[in-house]
Amino acid sequence: MIKFEHTYYDYEGNPALHDVSFEIKKGEKVVLMGVNGSGKSTILKLLDGLIFARKGSFSFNNERINNQKLKDKTFNICFRSRVVMLFQKPDVMLFNPTVYDELAFAPRQLKKKDINDTVEYWAKKLQITHLLNKQPFNLSGGEKKKVALASLLIINPEVLILDEPFSYLDPQTTEWMVEFLKQLDKTIIISLHNLKIASLLTNRLLVLSHQHQLIYDGDLKIFSASDENLKSAGMFTHLKI
Repeated sequence: MIKFEHTYYDYEGNPALHDVSFEIKKGEKVVLMGVNGSGKSTILKLLDGLIFARKGSFSFNNERINNQKLKDKTFNICFRSRVVMLFQKPDVMLFNPTVYDELAFAPRQLKKKDINDTVEYWAKKLQITHLLNKQPFNLSGGEKKKVALASLLIINPEVLILDEPFSYLDPQTTEWMVEFLKQLDKTIIISLHNLKIASLLTNRLLVLSHQHQLIYDGDLKIFSASDENLKSAGMFTHLKI
């Protein structure tokens, strides 16, 4: 479903990814980890079609995703409705006058039917029904995160990209979110710093190094049990699970 082949990226000559290759099958849940600046955000942006590989490629369902491809309006709409991304700071995603309008925005753009019923369904699933008439900028960080997530899931995407989804969440909401994501029938790629939370979500771990290279792709518990692995990734050994 998702395939990176010898992918490189740099920001004005500053390396961000160096020869990264991996594949993700439909329905997999994968955690992406690495120290700050290792390239995690770059991978997420490539997956969401916000930037494009300088060298190598990223393919989705055997279609190579690049700037020229996404200039095709029909393909762009199809891709954007199938691959969505939840940003670490939900404020950048919220711009409508009410929570209801946030959830209804994408279905309206796609000219979907039964929008009211769909909004009510996802509001109930995300436990935000009581917020539908409120202004998004007045919500707590955790409430904003739920609203932003609901606004993505409402178009029924195939792939959900999550950038540090547990930031701004209290322990109770974090526990709820972990269980919600575990039960979600989607292909999910999650950028995290917390190995313990990661272990609750999936067994597959991708790790990037200081040199912006993929240094591990495999079982999360095997990785976390090795001091050598943790040190090579710049992680503390006390993070073992």
